[in-house]
Amino acid sequence: MIWKQVIDPFNNVALSALLAALPILFVFYALIIRQMKGYQASLIATGIALLIAVFMYGMPVKLAALSVSHGALYGLFPICWLVITAVFLFNITVKSGQFEIIKHVMGGITSDRRLQALLIAFSFGSFLEGTAGFGAPVAITAAMLVGLGFNPLYAAGICLIANTAPVAFGPIGIPITVASQVSGIPEMAISQMVGRTLPILSVMLPFYLVMIMAGVQKTREIMPAALVSGLSFALLQFLSSNFLGPALPDVIAGLGSIVCLVVFLRFWKPKTIWRFANEPAPTFNADTHYTSGQIVRAWSPFILLTIMIIAWGLQPVKDALNSIGMVQFEFPGLHNTIQAGDGTLLPKLFKFNYLSAGGTAILLASLMSIPLVGLTYRQGASLFGVTLNQLKFPILTIATVLGFAYILNDSGMTLTLASVLASTGVLFPFFAPVLGWLGVFITGSDTSANALFGKLQYVTAQSIGIDPVVTVAANVSGGVVGKMISPQSIAVAAAAGDLVGQESQLFRFTVKHSFIMLGFICCLTLLQAYVIKWIIPVSVEAVARLISP
Repeated sequence: MIWKQVIDPFNNVALSALLAALPILFVFYALIIRQMKGYQASLIATGIALLIAVFMYGMPVKLAALSVSHGALYGLFPICWLVITAVFLFNITVKSGQFEIIKHVMGGITSDRRLQALLIAFSFGSFLEGTAGFGAPVAITAAMLVGLGFNPLYAAGICLIANTAPVAFGPIGIPITVASQVSGIPEMAISQMVGRTLPILSVMLPFYLVMIMAGVQKTREIMPAALVSGLSFALLQFLSSNFLGPALPDVIAGLGSIVCLVVFLRFWKPKTIWRFANEPAPTFNADTHYTSGQIVRAWSPFILLTIMIIAWGLQPVKDALNSIGMVQFEFPGLHNTIQAGDGTLLPKLFKFNYLSAGGTAILLASLMSIPLVGLTYRQGASLFGVTLNQLKFPILTIATVLGFAYILNDSGMTLTLASVLASTGVLFPFFAPVLGWLGVFITGSDTSANALFGKLQYVTAQSIGIDPVVTVAANVSGGVVGKMISPQSIAVAAAAGDLVGQESQLFRFTVKHSFIMLGFICCLTLLQAYVIKWIIPVSVEAVARLISP
């Protein structure tokens, strides 16, 4: 049985778009107005999407159910697998008592919450995004900040917002690579264009994060440190994306900004130490000293995590692991049964890469850490069970959210919304980032958003006479600010930040910041398309167009 996607079921694109937007609008209503728990909102939203897909878009019930199941399975692996192992690693450091030493070391660098947020949420989170991605940066950094004593809501919210800077390049440049494959624009040209957009946001982000936490006046107090953090990150992000390509900007910029800020803090300290209201005074005791061995032992889980994630990110390692530890199969009843508008059949495969998955790298780091931090494997097994119980509702939420994303895409609802934005004519460059934002909100992945809309961005730009690299890069850049409110990201952050059941509060915390940053990127893209054209990189394709007769 072959079913062809319907993009405009009412033969009126405005009405069809309004219908397609209903499940998404419900998510906003459920989390902002009704303040539902994450799993409740996602279950109901998926139910609404199923009804619209079947009764309005004419999707067969069997295909709709299989689509949701396919998404839910992807939610369980690799997404939930990664979250479970990341939280397990953190729980190991807490259970063993080693996190107390980590807190002491961090207190030695700075006990100021503003600066800790910059070091961990912004810089270390960016490094993790460049190596692991798929929720690991938010899961690990949010858990670390809560362990340091951060207010859980601020810990999770700050980590979600901080994760905007590196998402475009993601693990080893995969989002850019996919955008290139889909659009046909050279990978380096997209990397350069994104690398001339996001560094502007990266410079401002440390100030923005601190302002959210502490207000304008308290932000001024640490302006020198925020400048060092933001400028070092932005400069390294620009240079690496423009001259090295998309694979390393996050790793280089993340590590570079950590080093620059730590060195700077050896010579400069804020006049006052800022902490959250009603928070106890800093307990750092300068008389307590730990040996180098004790400090290395305490940090060993995160050192091993870094080593394993870097190793797992290397293509030869990934290929070797996949050759002996991957099962890939066509999803029964769904593979090649949905026909896109251009007549192609949509492949529906499931890849169970149980060895090369990022979660497996984190699990191995956790297993190696257990004896190093003084626990037994029996205690580790018990702790893993505790972690699974701790994450039972986030697991349900993430699986449901991915099922929601898949039914929106497979039914054609996502393409309905995209067709409305693509019909805005000369104003399309302003709305191009909205497509990326929408794609990441739905799927939770900038890579997936680029796969969905990369070609549409290219074709639409050509039709209105602007350089396609502007709109394809805008899809990438716009997607980064949708990540912080994606239901998948919210569920991951809530799980790591001990906010299970409070997803609505976290969504309300981040949603306005997502729209503010989206507006900024929309305006910047419009300027790039028509005013500051000199910023656009000259791609091989552009040169070919110039010299062709």
